[in-house]
Amino acid sequence: MAIDGELPAREVERAESHLATCWACRARKQEVEAAIAEFMRFQRSSFQDRIPSPDGPRALLKAQLHELMAPGSGPRLLRFFGPRLGWVALLASLLVAAVGPFIWHELAPKYPAESAVVTVPNPAFTPGATVLLSQPDVCSEPMAKNKTVPSALQQRVFEEYGIRTAEPDAYEVDYLITPALGGADDIRNLWTESNRVALWNAQVKDALEDRLRNMVCAGQLDLHVAQREIAGNWIEAYKKYFHTDRPLTDVR
Repeated sequence: MAIDGELPAREVERAESHLATCWACRARKQEVEAAIAEFMRFQRSSFQDRIPSPDGPRALLKAQLHELMAPGSGPRLLRFFGPRLGWVALLASLLVAAVGPFIWHELAPKYPAESAVVTVPNPAFTPGATVLLSQPDVCSEPMAKNKTVPSALQQRVFEEYGIRTAEPDAYEVDYLITPALGGADDIRNLWTESNRVALWNAQVKDALEDRLRNMVCAGQLDLHVAQREIAGNWIEAYKKYFHTDRPLTDVR
């Protein structure tokens, strides 16, 4: 009670007077305080690790804005707001047309045109998940490309990413850690990859997956490192292992 600060002032004085003459109680008090401090450090570090990165939601918002600003987006805007709010949709379209170029100009130095849609998953939703954790297990399996994701699971992934009105061919549900590297059939390993990306697209990610699988099976790269790097940021992993800042047109 004294450590928690819940004693009244008179009892605090009695406790402090006793502690001044009892070394055993002082030692016990120090042990309890040290345990509390260690627990707080552990809780603080664990909590910070669980805070989701803002990069994923920011990229998702940019992707949705990009889709609404695309040519022919008027009908989609009207369907989105509903017939009773058609005038709101019209005002929103005019507002986007007015301020869109300014916003784009401000974001252009940091976000090139190809990255205006989601190219990496939100780590809060898709941190990656594995089922094969050893190099012999992975390399003894055939070079398995991404498997077909059941429709019900695909719908859950789209709902998780807040995508409900996109055109059917605008996105595909993709594995973050490919099964060829031990990736699991788990919603934590699935994300909505845009089919409209001109630069960092699914074909480029496939080339990275092949490169990492070959390096792992050749003993040139630890499996856990490969899984961690493709899950952390597959674009940065591509740049690292292909030694380039842009996707290669001819990857062998």
